[in-house]
Amino acid sequence: MTGTSFDLDPLMTAEAWRKSGRDVAIATVIETWGSSPRPAGSHLVIDRDGNFEGSVSGGCVEGAVIAEALDVIADGKGKMLEFGVADETAWRVGLSCGGRIRVYVERLS
Repeated sequence: MTGTSFDLDPLMTAEAWRKSGRDVAIATVIETWGSSPRPAGSHLVIDRDGNFEGSVSGGCVEGAVIAEALDVIADGKGKMLEFGVADETAWRVGLSCGGRIRVYVERLS
């Protein structure tokens, strides 16, 4: 299963993937400032193959978060990511809504 579905609970997806033996990372919106696409507490789950469910930005920065999550799965070290309109990366990956988000990515064990 690849893609984003707002009908599925990404935490349930993460649990099912872990039970089936997949390596999984979870990205969680920790803080938001200004206009942000998704509220704090939103989740995106990613497996080692790049399959994902959920959203941390309505599609704006998911690609960058998925790439970082693959590193987290590989080395097991969590990462704090921040995206915002003032950040050149945010424009490149599409977060031009005027807000900022902080996302924590961790491997589930």
